[in-house]
Amino acid sequence: MSMRALAAALAALALSGCTALAPINPPITQIDPNSGYRIAKLLKREQVNNNPQALVVLAFSGGGTRAAALSYGVLEELRRTPIPGTDGRPAHTFLDEVDVVAGVSGGSFTALAYALYGERLFTEFEPRFLKRDVQGELIARALSPRNWGRLGSDSYGRSELAADYYDEILFGGATFADLAERRDAPFALVTGTDLSTGARFEFSQEHFDLLCSRLDAVRLARAAATSSAVPVVLSPVTYRNYGGHCGAPMPSWVDDIVKADAPARPAGRALLRYREIEALGDSARRPYIHVVDGGVSDNLGLRGALEAFEELEASPAYRHETGFSELRHIVVIVVNSRSDPSTDWDRKSTPPGFVTQLLQSSSLPIDHFSSDSVELLKDIAQRWASRRKLDIAEKRLEGMTKAQAEATVPAITFDAIDVSFDAITDPEERRYFMNLPTSFVLPDDAVDRLRAVGGRLLRESRSYQNLLKQIAYGSAAPP
Repeated sequence: MSMRALAAALAALALSGCTALAPINPPITQIDPNSGYRIAKLLKREQVNNNPQALVVLAFSGGGTRAAALSYGVLEELRRTPIPGTDGRPAHTFLDEVDVVAGVSGGSFTALAYALYGERLFTEFEPRFLKRDVQGELIARALSPRNWGRLGSDSYGRSELAADYYDEILFGGATFADLAERRDAPFALVTGTDLSTGARFEFSQEHFDLLCSRLDAVRLARAAATSSAVPVVLSPVTYRNYGGHCGAPMPSWVDDIVKADAPARPAGRALLRYREIEALGDSARRPYIHVVDGGVSDNLGLRGALEAFEELEASPAYRHETGFSELRHIVVIVVNSRSDPSTDWDRKSTPPGFVTQLLQSSSLPIDHFSSDSVELLKDIAQRWASRRKLDIAEKRLEGMTKAQAEATVPAITFDAIDVSFDAITDPEERRYFMNLPTSFVLPDDAVDRLRAVGGRLLRESRSYQNLLKQIAYGSAAPP
């Protein structure tokens, strides 16, 4: 069943009855920078088979089960890719090198489940989620009279019902406190969209500091339900905002971005993020934050990385805080399950109907800006390479030798790898994947094909092949 059919079924409900309470994210009165599910803190933890001089980021797009299965296929391929042992580390796989798994909407399920399950993902994710009629069960529960009372309340919507179901089949009541205890797992970064401002709503303690709230008590299932709360089809998920009452500091990069004598470095996204952060401090005006599908603001799960790279460029303080000077390699693998269903609208004089127009008008901008995000990432990679040449030249003008200048400005390799259906050369095969619906149920054979093509597209990517060759021949350290 398509998202259109799901929307129609849920919109047809006549809901009334008693009250029900959604979970409340608890407040904090004082920030503790050493506790909670924090990106900076968890990236610094030591893992046996993880190179501290490299940052490997996976970004999983939205797209329902189609996105979850494609990203799962990429994880399987990384798990099959051997990395030789160096610097006292044994031989391992590329998957061991992953530091961050970002996901939105359908991709958030794969990201959170891998961070929680680890190796168990490869035996349990398929039967628990990928090959289950998640959408059919959600519709059945929404139509069941036993749930009408809860759904008729102001605080328990369709997304809360979905979160309870996701706990049953996949997450088992796990919270972000459980992820914080995992010492051998990558950081799972999932996001929703603030319905009022269009800003990213990030499930990290750094973001929840701004709300003066604890993330560790939030269930993973509720985060996944938030990130996949497609507007109209599913209800927004509401979080309490206690901001301005716990002494939450601004991020270290803010001063370098907003001060009058800030260096002329690209920082447009960072400035926008600063304004979004500043808006959360006014809890008197915004005591509740209503959050919908993360794909509305960032359908690739890549915007956070783009912002972070600009913040690193613009802020020496942020580079020091994150240990950026120790990095030598950055690898970002973007898994984009963008669809492009075939239509015959342009061959008819009559335009498509209202529902079709609504769905198309919301998905077209998302897909357009998703493509732009990948190109922006590649531009940043090129800009960093060019910037190093300029910095070395400046050091030479200051009187340094070439060797001294190169040692002062260390080289950082930046690989941006795009995995998408656009790379499929066979037009019939590409059309098949582009026409798969955005839903939370697919035929088993479609799931199998998505897993296989995800691994194949990564394996055949020229950028990925070049990276593996550099590692094999020793011209680049393992990522």
